[in-house]
Amino acid sequence: MGKAESNFEVLRKKALEKVIEIHPEDKIVIQVGSATCEIASGSLNVYDEFQKHIKTSSRNDIILKRVGCTGRCSLEPIVSVFIPSQKLVVYKQVDAAAVHEIFMSHVIGGKPVEKYLLLKECSLLKSPTKAQKTLESKPITHEFFEVYGDVPFYCQQTRIALRNSGLIDPLSIYEYIKFGGFKSVAKILDQNDPKSVIEEVQKSKLRGRGGAGFLTGKKWSFITEKSKKPIYMICNADEGDPGAFMDRSMLESDPFSVIEGMIIAGFAIGAEKGFFYIRAEYPLAVERIEKAIQIAKEHNLLGKNILGTDLSYDLEIRLGAGAFVCGEETALIHSIEGKRGQPRIRPPFPAEHGLFGQPTIINNVETLANLPVILSIGGDEFSKIGSEKSGGTKVFAVSGKVKHTGLVEVPMGTSLKEVVEDICGGSGSNKKIKAVLTGGPAGGCIPANLMTTPIDYETLLSLGSIMGSGGLTVLDEDDCMVAMARFFMAFSQDESCGKCTPCREGTVRMLEILDRIIEGKGVEEDLVKLERLGKLMQKASLCGLGRACPNPVLSTLKYFKDEYIAHVRDKKCPSKACTSLIHYEINKEKCVGCTMCARNCPVQCISGEVRKTHFIDQSRCIKCGKCFEVCRFGAVNRL
Repeated sequence: MGKAESNFEVLRKKALEKVIEIHPEDKIVIQVGSATCEIASGSLNVYDEFQKHIKTSSRNDIILKRVGCTGRCSLEPIVSVFIPSQKLVVYKQVDAAAVHEIFMSHVIGGKPVEKYLLLKECSLLKSPTKAQKTLESKPITHEFFEVYGDVPFYCQQTRIALRNSGLIDPLSIYEYIKFGGFKSVAKILDQNDPKSVIEEVQKSKLRGRGGAGFLTGKKWSFITEKSKKPIYMICNADEGDPGAFMDRSMLESDPFSVIEGMIIAGFAIGAEKGFFYIRAEYPLAVERIEKAIQIAKEHNLLGKNILGTDLSYDLEIRLGAGAFVCGEETALIHSIEGKRGQPRIRPPFPAEHGLFGQPTIINNVETLANLPVILSIGGDEFSKIGSEKSGGTKVFAVSGKVKHTGLVEVPMGTSLKEVVEDICGGSGSNKKIKAVLTGGPAGGCIPANLMTTPIDYETLLSLGSIMGSGGLTVLDEDDCMVAMARFFMAFSQDESCGKCTPCREGTVRMLEILDRIIEGKGVEEDLVKLERLGKLMQKASLCGLGRACPNPVLSTLKYFKDEYIAHVRDKKCPSKACTSLIHYEINKEKCVGCTMCARNCPVQCISGEVRKTHFIDQSRCIKCGKCFEVCRFGAVNRL
């Protein structure tokens, strides 16, 4: 046993003693989610209510604990109760009233409250995935499934990056160490062979989870012994995609795993300094990473002579500039340097000329969170999970018209159908799913008939979409694909840094055309222009964001061209979502003259006497749809 592992064993022994001291196994444990999404749904009030009940009961065998996000976002606040010798019970949508019932019936009386059980909201239990079976004997990942394995939403996943989320107190370094944390750091410090670390990551086939999908080990290998010093390591936590919240959840729920990943990466490339670049809109993530860094320093896991070795490595936080483009690595570097966040031409690549002109490696949060597992179980073992070209898992933030929204982690190569239907329960509106948008605002819309498509970089690219950072939005038959493309183009146009002409001007022109189309002023030639402009931007834009932002338009033109034709030729929106292309009429045979429509019309464009047919003045109608909503007799037609 080397010096680092020996010192770590002392720390690990102390951690286990502390965990037992803080959370004795013979006590009842109540866990309340404490990530941003949980807090927004009222978990702070839930925590306070449990505190009051514990104090009132005068019981000294109950422990109240904060944990991170379990990923079951649409049913938060999530609360779990563990009573010794019994299985853990998970509750959904807990409020003050529920706290009282759960505390009195379950915590005191030992009888779970069935109406709040999370299990009842999930789909039928499926068999564990192949990847889960591969890992179930590995101590680094099996704890989550021991706790939440009976809940179908979780048991169908393979949790690696999210292995501790919802399981541990985010700021308890002792709990993190108990579940295998920092063991990989001690191991590589004693081996003292950075090249072997890079080789192990190369074996794992881990690809960058920030969107580009470049092989992580290969990127690291660009740093050589001849590279000038100092070398910098950067964690890209500038998660700007609408609907994406994977990185935020990991930073808030398991900050030490990302810090350990940063130490591993820094050691491998020979860096002595690392930076967390976190968007300023994530105050809780910033706070927890800041505290976790300080705690790690106090335990000699950061700073001078880590674990008694020659490695000195420190981390700092830099706040994001609030621009979507700063997720692009060269724009991010400019932002840290205090410059305007704009990308630059490559080469030279950051590995040669990066932060402050020095060699720099940039990996995103999810990529770094995987590293401790890779170094623990080995690159070959990790590569068995996933597809032929992409090892490991991918975390997706699933939103939109789906029953179970939240965070889902599955092996690379899992089909969209498995994610959307098997894990997330299918359509949340009970209407037919039309498409799935992958990759956020720069992604593409994949039609429902292609949902058996495996999720990997090459396959999605061949369909006109991208993996992106992991946003996944489900669309149903009420969603207009033209309006959807217009929404994301408006986002890209607003976020364009303006440095290169194809993106700066191309987004404006494409948005103008889309505006004309949804207003009923488009012509068929506009469709040709959209496609030509989109392909030009893909070829000529300076950075990856400019090249990808036409994807929503081009993919919807490819798979849903009939909707575009209906807009420009027939001046109709098949989904009845584009206000300018719909109008409301009152059916004379069904109207009973109840006056409900007239009383609710905000512009008073509906006239008629009581118990007589009413009429809509089309010249004054603003097409708000209020009359359609309030009519109880189905007399208002939306055309």
